Amino acid sequence: MVIVVYDIPDDKRRTKLSNFLEGYGRRVQFSVFECFISLEEMRQLHEKVKKFVLPTEDNVRFYWIFAEAMSMTLTVGSEKPAPPPNFYVL
Repeated sequence: MVIVVYDIPDDKRRTKLSNFLEGYGRRVQFSVFECFISLEEMRQLHEKVKKFVLPTEDNVRFYWIFAEAMSMTLTVGSEKPAPPPNFYVL
């Protein structure tokens, strides 16, 4: 799992990034997404996110969370991280 956290002061750039990240994971807080993707997909996501940010003003961080650490996650007021259900498009 990858946690993507961002601080982007510009509303337009922040909205574009947020909308983009919704295609990769689940929003768990205003500027935090949980993404159940592979390490290679995280690297690709990292490259794609660069198009949305202004490096001198914005901050985006990617945290790779190992499966062992996920099982030790504690939450208050929300559910624990869980991968989305598998589904098939026919």
